[in-house]
Amino acid sequence: MKRLYSILFFTSFLFISEANCQTSFRFLNSTKVKERIKFKLINNIIVIPVEVNGKKLSFILDTGVNKTILFNLSQNDSLGLKNVKKVQLQGLGSGDPVDALLSLGNRFKIQNISSENQGIYVILNDFFNLSSKMGITIHGIIGFNLLKDLIIKINYKSKKIDFYNPTMFQYKKCRNCEVFPIQFYRRKPYINTKVQLDTIGNELLDVKLLVDTGGSDAVWLFENYKEEIKTPKIYFDDILGEGLSGLIYGKRSRIPKLKLGKFIIEKPTVSFLDSVSTYHARKFKERNGSIGGDILKRFKVWVDYPNKKITLKKNGSFSKGFNYNMSGLDIVYNGKQLVKEKVVQSYSDSYGREIENNANSINFITRYFFKFKPSYKINKVLKNSPSDKAGLLVGDVILKINGKKAHEFNLNQIMYKFRERDNNKITMQIDRNGRKMEFKFRLEKKI
Repeated sequence: MKRLYSILFFTSFLFISEANCQTSFRFLNSTKVKERIKFKLINNIIVIPVEVNGKKLSFILDTGVNKTILFNLSQNDSLGLKNVKKVQLQGLGSGDPVDALLSLGNRFKIQNISSENQGIYVILNDFFNLSSKMGITIHGIIGFNLLKDLIIKINYKSKKIDFYNPTMFQYKKCRNCEVFPIQFYRRKPYINTKVQLDTIGNELLDVKLLVDTGGSDAVWLFENYKEEIKTPKIYFDDILGEGLSGLIYGKRSRIPKLKLGKFIIEKPTVSFLDSVSTYHARKFKERNGSIGGDILKRFKVWVDYPNKKITLKKNGSFSKGFNYNMSGLDIVYNGKQLVKEKVVQSYSDSYGREIENNANSINFITRYFFKFKPSYKINKVLKNSPSDKAGLLVGDVILKINGKKAHEFNLNQIMYKFRERDNNKITMQIDRNGRKMEFKFRLEKKI
């Protein structure tokens, strides 16, 4: 069943000339070796705080993009963008390029790391509304322009990134690490790996994959790019995500094995993309697909663009299984709703002992307070999925999931509920045009 809108468009190829006038990201204190920041991990996607022209924003850190992109500017987000001209961006998906602005000469700052002259592409129409799909405000994406100047270590378990000054950083010896040389194409990093497909038996096939921290899936493969790369015997058709140029279609399945150097990853989920959605990505003839966040989160990851290498060291998540959304539902953030909650009051006697409310006591004052809480709605229902068969519809506002009020979840927690375990029972109370309704279904494993 359809996973909750994997954030897949970040591997888009952008065919725009950019002025070569950008300054590097540098430590404000030139003697400092390291700067550490905390990040949010949402659906395997890294979100970091970035200041742009003094304004605090949230960016996805994405090795799969070669441009810095803004796409969620409101009237309140006054960035003072400079040297603006109109351009067009082309990304994954089968649609036309999208209109954008290119702004040069902007100041970027991540704590004590800064660059004074950065270019930004501003998408004028945020038609895919990424913030609602991730449940928090996302203003943009940053990748190569930041990473080319620094060495970073991503700790997915602690949700911290260390930025290192490449002129002062030294690697420690690590027998449990695996180092991969990077090949760059259009300023994106590719490594050589091996995969096993049930269509070719026990043979391990050499593939070149984009390292894509902005992709939430485990593995993408391009079907028919090589004769040997075919969709496995068991799969289902799905919408894999949304790109700058429209919906991305393909097939979801599993492969027996992914080999990253000495690391063997068993039965990862895989998405096989159709040739239309990936027309531009396939222009790099050697590319066979991507490795995304569902693989990378199982490692500590050193990304070293200056020395053209990536280093992996497995963490405690390495052996965990690979799940996907088995409900058929795509849930999105639906803004804030005003929720009425009762104040829980305790009473004490003259000795300071708490008096419990019971049948023999009477409370004369009942107090309530109102708070704005998150609301969620159904954005898409996959045809013939468990939720579709149960009768859920696009636009239904979720009130409760398994008896718990929807506003007590964040979007990441809801997504986890739909990936937990095959045959798990899901009970949902929804609001459909002012009418409360309840639906029940069980998660269904198809691959």
